[in-house]
Amino acid sequence: MIDAGTEFGPGTAYGNALIKCGETQKRIGTADRELIQTSALNFLTPLRNFIEGDYKTIAKERKLLQNKRLDLDAAKTRLKKAKAAETRASSEQELRITQSEFDRQAEITRLLLEGISSTHAHHLRCLNDFVEAQMTYYAQCYQYMLDLQKQLGSFPSSYQCNNNQTSVVPVPSASSNVLGSSAMTSSGLVMTSPSNLIDLKEGSGSRKARVLYDYDAANSSELSLLADEVITVFSVVGMDSDWLMGERGNQKGRVPITYLELLN
Repeated sequence: MIDAGTEFGPGTAYGNALIKCGETQKRIGTADRELIQTSALNFLTPLRNFIEGDYKTIAKERKLLQNKRLDLDAAKTRLKKAKAAETRASSEQELRITQSEFDRQAEITRLLLEGISSTHAHHLRCLNDFVEAQMTYYAQCYQYMLDLQKQLGSFPSSYQCNNNQTSVVPVPSASSNVLGSSAMTSSGLVMTSPSNLIDLKEGSGSRKARVLYDYDAANSSELSLLADEVITVFSVVGMDSDWLMGERGNQKGRVPITYLELLN
């Protein structure tokens, strides 16, 4: 996008818009790499270390404990079946040794499993770090796109082409009562007004309009908007064709037509 915008010319509306879009995509890419690095460092690496280290040790010791329990059960069975005094004495000695080995292995396994609670607490903190990193990433991307949308919305509906001739490409509107819903050209920049908007701009009256999207005023001459609120709009002689004057109570300022839906 940046290369193509440079070829079209940064001085043209389309070239400038391509460059701005490309720069925004680069910022999103940087944020994406930061998310991957942060996630790997704060979440994936500790989890992988646990699975390949402590967890394998615990699994090994639990399997060893299971084998010791089987040996102990076998020793008890042999003692029950022993009838001769000599055989019984030998079986009792084997049972004591087997019981001792089982008890020692059970204690080792118990200590390892007791450490799981602290491991869980650590990984819970890692999980929180991972979620916070995702929140930061999505917030950054959302803000980048909002800024880009605001920049693209500031382009006029007519601009000077490379041959210094003014070019306006009209696009039919799907609904005549939607401000700015008259769609975009293939460049996404040149917009036309629906018929009722033209009537409003040529007349001296005012109309009610519903706000389609949130809009943050870029300066004191503009009016900030909240989605779904209803404001009063009217035209002012000499104002840019992409803007109307908006009024909400005692507040007044310019508003972009692409953010409005004219009400009947």
